[in-house]
Amino acid sequence: MKTRSKKTRAKLMRRIVIAAAMAAMLLVVVTFAGVFAPNDPYATNAACIRQAPSVTYPCGTDNLGRCVLSRIIYGGRTTIAATFFLVAISFLIGTVIGILCGYYGGMLDRILMRSADVMLSFPQMVVAIAVAGILGGGLKGAMIALGIPMWVGFARLARSHTFSIKHAPYIQTAILAGKSTGYIMRKHILPNILAPILTNALTQIGITMIGLSGLSFLGLGVVPPQAEWGSMINEARAYIQVAPWAVLFPALAIVVTIIVFNYLGDAVMDYRDL
Repeated sequence: MKTRSKKTRAKLMRRIVIAAAMAAMLLVVVTFAGVFAPNDPYATNAACIRQAPSVTYPCGTDNLGRCVLSRIIYGGRTTIAATFFLVAISFLIGTVIGILCGYYGGMLDRILMRSADVMLSFPQMVVAIAVAGILGGGLKGAMIALGIPMWVGFARLARSHTFSIKHAPYIQTAILAGKSTGYIMRKHILPNILAPILTNALTQIGITMIGLSGLSFLGLGVVPPQAEWGSMINEARAYIQVAPWAVLFPALAIVVTIIVFNYLGDAVMDYRDL
């Protein structure tokens, strides 16, 4: 049994390493977009409108003669950076609220958790579309729209884990030793609940990316000509029959990126639960 467990753990670790390497490669490419992009993503060329993939334009050109591959690489910087920032902020806010609710309980817990239940009663994308429409679109508006309900999942997860360990012997020992509440939360509670919340954050990356790209596709996110995968698909869908590559390659970038981060999150979760 121990040998089988070691083999399973080693197999899961290989999955994590492969997924992490792929994720790191994506991050390097979009971070150094100026190095990897073969052309200027915003340069138009009337002589190369809707040109099929070639050596000069590996993914073809769009309706304005812009290099699709270059726009995908620069658009990845926008999409991935916004996704990471949004998940990180939601992670911090949700974790703090969850720890406070789980540790103190009482009226604070009832008010915040009932507010969370109200937010969960509405479909997240419907709320995001409504809020983004009120805010007038744009990347900041899309991030605010998606971020309003996103903290709830982190808060509920942090609350449940905090509640399950707050009566543990080492917590009671710290209380009897005269440690402050802030010290106990930072040194004893947070380290012991961090793993499942971080795993949840990895799985939220793909969901958030779909949300941002979806809002941009609807015209409520990134405003053209700024490169972003969802807005690129929205711009190119009008001429999909004559230049399908302008839609196919940005959509493929979204699918591949989501698969990589979801695979990484699933691998980490399986390793943690082993």
